[in-house]
Amino acid sequence: MYIHLGEDTLIRSDDIIGIFDMDNTTVMKSTREYLKNASKQNRIINVSYELPKSFIVSAENGYTVYISLLSPATVWARTKHKSRRYE
Repeated sequence: MYIHLGEDTLIRSDDIIGIFDMDNTTVMKSTREYLKNASKQNRIINVSYELPKSFIVSAENGYTVYISLLSPATVWARTKHKSRRYE
């Protein structure tokens, strides 16, 4: 199933590795370094240029990080809704 992350961006729910809150996780140096390295490797896709609330790590193409204005709870709810609906 596909999850809508905002704008015109859809990803496969099976590819999601993690959903992270931008405010809570970026206070850690290791997370900031992870995002900096992903940016250097051109693995970050900004779904919206508004204030981001979450980032989603996907297994597609090795890995891809999506920066989204959706809250982690919203993204998580969409993964649960989609999987229950089509099982």
